[in-house]
Amino acid sequence: MVVCGDDGLARRLAVELREVYRQRVVLVVPVEHADERAADTGAPSNDTLSGAAVVPVRVVAAPAPTTAALLRAGVDRAAALALVYEDDETNLRAALAARRLSPGLRLVVRMYNRKLGQHLEELLDQGALAAVPGLDRAALDASTTVLSDADTAAPALVATAIADTNKVVQADGLLLRAAERPVPSRGQVPHPGLCTLALLSSTAAEPAGFEGSDAGGAPGPELLPDDRTVRGAAARGTVVLEAVRHEGPALPARRLARRGAPLGEVFSARLRWALAGIVAAVLALSVTSTVLTHADPLHATYLTLLDLFSINDPAVDESTTRQVLQLLSGLVGLALLPLLVAGALEALGTFRTAGALRRPPRGLSDHIVLLGLGKIGARVLARLRELDIPVVCVEQDPDARGIALARDLGVPVVLGDVTEDGVLDSARVHRAAALLALTSSDTTNLEATLAARSLKNDLRVALRLYDDDFATAVYRSLRSAHPGAITRSRSVSHLAAPAFAGAMMGRQILGAISVERKVLLFAALPVAGHPQLEDRTVAEAFRPGAWRVLALDTAAPTTRRPDLASSHQAGEKPQLLWDLHPGYVLRPQDRVVVATTRRGLAELLGDSPQPRPATP
Repeated sequence: MVVCGDDGLARRLAVELREVYRQRVVLVVPVEHADERAADTGAPSNDTLSGAAVVPVRVVAAPAPTTAALLRAGVDRAAALALVYEDDETNLRAALAARRLSPGLRLVVRMYNRKLGQHLEELLDQGALAAVPGLDRAALDASTTVLSDADTAAPALVATAIADTNKVVQADGLLLRAAERPVPSRGQVPHPGLCTLALLSSTAAEPAGFEGSDAGGAPGPELLPDDRTVRGAAARGTVVLEAVRHEGPALPARRLARRGAPLGEVFSARLRWALAGIVAAVLALSVTSTVLTHADPLHATYLTLLDLFSINDPAVDESTTRQVLQLLSGLVGLALLPLLVAGALEALGTFRTAGALRRPPRGLSDHIVLLGLGKIGARVLARLRELDIPVVCVEQDPDARGIALARDLGVPVVLGDVTEDGVLDSARVHRAAALLALTSSDTTNLEATLAARSLKNDLRVALRLYDDDFATAVYRSLRSAHPGAITRSRSVSHLAAPAFAGAMMGRQILGAISVERKVLLFAALPVAGHPQLEDRTVAEAFRPGAWRVLALDTAAPTTRRPDLASSHQAGEKPQLLWDLHPGYVLRPQDRVVVATTRRGLAELLGDSPQPRPATP
């Protein structure tokens, strides 16, 4: 695997490929960062995920990803190449050069411009197909995947705010998390979730080893156990797969997805009550005229309306009763005129501000306060909207890219500097369930977090921080200062690296989740060509400790999305069936989602283990 980049994402991606997927990695970085990247990724680590030594990352210094630099990194012999420079043009030029050098190379390109990324993906795939005559697009494993770190980090940030976890896999628009369940107390029946992924080690609940320990002969985590093993290990904690859901109140759909001004906002409550009073007065006058003058009810109502609008002749030659009723109708008409003017002005003002930003409702509570509507904040807001979670946004720049999205969704926005007094109060942070600080400034995020904690001590907080070391230091400090509250500091590069690494392994990889010192992979595989799955029932295809079938793709083969890890498009329905009957027979035309170990995936894909080169 070859990784080319000039920021923290490249380094984190190299570590992810080395430690999670056990790949040999060449890291191409600018000359000024070569020594730093070599120190961070070159030496073998203790490998907290597997307990074995790993191959060091080879660092190649190059000022730019030119053709010569790519050849020096071995792109012509590599299985995959990731281009994660911060500049879109640099990634574009390097991707075109790499496709010419190796038409069968799997490309993963980081692009901020979504439309340009879509066109680039189609162009590079067409180039690969043209270079390899007779190759079917559906069978093209060396595909091109264009990703944005904002899109890939958003699901983990949403899961952190909702469920306090970053162990998330996205499949068919659904966020799945690996939830650790402690040993259940006597008489307690825990919810099984979608399935049991692992049994934790016996020391997982001890304070000295919250991630488990293999010392002293203690059993380590057991991946993908069968039901009998789970029932027989009642004294051990479990890791279950479950969907990420918001347990608080959902914001009404009318508030989130309105297309115009609701009737209740066009005409205020005071205006409606005044109008009701006018109608009642007209009815009373009509009934009184009918009773006292013995006129027909319709005729009496007609005369009352004429008097009300001052278009009737004076009742000079009529009875005193009729004259009094005409005067009363005229008085009601005088009250009606300013009422009509007020209603017109209020409706005009409401329609003029219908497209403006909404203010947070007074009674809003248990919502999520989102700070920053930039590139990351806009993606997170879109994901929260998909889950129908109430959100209040705070943004200083009225021209930020997420402002238009918030206006379209009807999400309340507070415009102002989050570090100023009163801004967080306007966002109702003292009644919020969580705070997501996603501005582009680390100090602003930290200052806003401390200010929010002064308003609500137990507020759940997730900060976006650029530097991993700084994020760790902030997390430890806030945890010590507020031990009773949940605090999570997240680096975007740390959250985005797993998605980029999965794309480098192929589109069939949906993600990876660590369980103490081991790793579980999630993959979407066609049943055809896999004798371990084909013509077997779901129960028969399950191999404890190796792989387990989780879901079935119900879409027709011609309409399937090639990448199940991507989000839903507008109006698209889910296509995965998670509640599979154990007796269902897997057919060759089916596609399934499996949870598997590294060794199990290698067996399913028919990859023989490669000998690990000796460490110099």
